[in-house]
Amino acid sequence: MADYEISGPAHALEEVRAARMTATAGKTLGTIVGELLGSYVVPNEVDTPIPTSTDTSDGHISIGSRLQLSYADFARTENDLRELVLLRNNLVHHFIDQHDIGTLNGCRGGRDALIEAYTRIDQHFEELRAWAKGMHDARRALAEVVQSDAFHELVVNGIRPDGTVFWPGAGIVRALREAASELAVDGWTTVEEAASWITERHPEQQPANYGCSSWRHVVHESRSFELRYFEVGGRRVARYRGNERPANPC
Repeated sequence: MADYEISGPAHALEEVRAARMTATAGKTLGTIVGELLGSYVVPNEVDTPIPTSTDTSDGHISIGSRLQLSYADFARTENDLRELVLLRNNLVHHFIDQHDIGTLNGCRGGRDALIEAYTRIDQHFEELRAWAKGMHDARRALAEVVQSDAFHELVVNGIRPDGTVFWPGAGIVRALREAASELAVDGWTTVEEAASWITERHPEQQPANYGCSSWRHVVHESRSFELRYFEVGGRRVARYRGNERPANPC
């Protein structure tokens, strides 16, 4: 339950996961089963969207997975898990009331009930272990993708596998914003000064990586900034500032 879905700032995903594990550990079996059904375990005929996003414009990542079952298997699983909760409650709260362990026959009946309970619990355990293995395999496959160059380009730089750029999530746009926060005068930043500042601190961020011929081209193409030209000492100087209008993702 702590691992099937995770969402938060990229730099804090481990802390988010730890918090989910702590919260899950403090819940009752009945509560966990109630949350499990319809969230991770779902009928495959029902369209249950998985909240997955790698839009890093705000450094936020969401990754989720689902176990889809037929309606018949989902109904069986739901019934089995509800019975498991009932079994647990009877063992913990009512076992002594149900079996007179002060007599030999009562002990025998209690022993038989415990053997039957163990068999049922073992069956559930094997099924849950199979689910956990499936989740583990999915996470391993995801880890291989995350470690790939293509994923790095998409998440860090906003460059899709087909070479097009998702400008709101582009690394070079973040660098231009960072430069503006350091260099802006009266709200405007000189493109030439920003280019030098970024080249010194983020040398991997270059216009050519994004299919652009110059820094002015990047500022214009990203549609994330307003670009204007000013006359300074007889020179035409390009300056930019943040554009509050919604950026075009195309």
